[in-house]
Amino acid sequence: MNNIGVIDVGGTTIKFAVWDGQQLVDHTSRKTPATLDEFYTVLTDEVRKMKAAHQIKGVGISSPGAVNKKTGVIEGASALPYIHNFKIQPELETRFDLKVSIENDANCAALAELADGAGKGAESLIFLVVGTGVGGSVILNHKIWHGAHLFGGEFGYALSSDTNTLSELGTAVRVAQRYNQKLGTQKTGKEVFDLAKQGDAAAQNEVQTMYWALAKAAYNLQYSFDPEKIVLGGAVSNNPDLIPNIEKNIEAIRKQVKIASIKPDVVACKYTDQANLRGAVADFEQTYGQ
Repeated sequence: MNNIGVIDVGGTTIKFAVWDGQQLVDHTSRKTPATLDEFYTVLTDEVRKMKAAHQIKGVGISSPGAVNKKTGVIEGASALPYIHNFKIQPELETRFDLKVSIENDANCAALAELADGAGKGAESLIFLVVGTGVGGSVILNHKIWHGAHLFGGEFGYALSSDTNTLSELGTAVRVAQRYNQKLGTQKTGKEVFDLAKQGDAAAQNEVQTMYWALAKAAYNLQYSFDPEKIVLGGAVSNNPDLIPNIEKNIEAIRKQVKIASIKPDVVACKYTDQANLRGAVADFEQTYGQ
């Protein structure tokens, strides 16, 4: 029996599905509860249905926060304060009467790309998630590298200039903020990108700042971890101009640093909505074996 129940815990919605050994089936979702007791009720309810319909052997969970795999505690903070800083994994195992694995959502997305996405066939990759800020994951020898303080993959904290972090320079959200502050407008990131294409010099400057920041991050990560691939995720990965412009800026860096012989292999992610669920499968299989 290869059936695994999977859950993606989000701030507004919790997604559920079953992995039947080949694909995700029986998708459903519930509004994220406001309390821990309601959270337990919703999850236990859905897992009971999975057990009845699919005889699942366990449950893999994608969660916000810094998941400590050794203790079963979700450390750090998120929009759901009630899931943090106690041994939630054994509690869920008791309630489900099943094995449970829990992993951070960005790490799950990275594992999905490694399993059969943009990173398929690789042993190592960096996953950059570009959203409101920049996060991500480091995978070495098929395993998540969590780091000594569970901060592995928190690339947004890295300085991208003398005064600004990657999260401050490398996202479409910040592109719009900088543009609006300078011109007194209320444009969205997409609108600023469209303006840049139309020749708006201020928009072009802010968009180029983002491309340069992401290119510098990819270059530095290549020479820090030497991954086979650097996978970009987040809504911005749907922009067809993203990868070509990052590659163009990487080439500019390589011309500046003449000893840089390796060109980072930067690719867009394959998975979007199902990434965390698919990655929860991979994490469960790594934790307990297939």
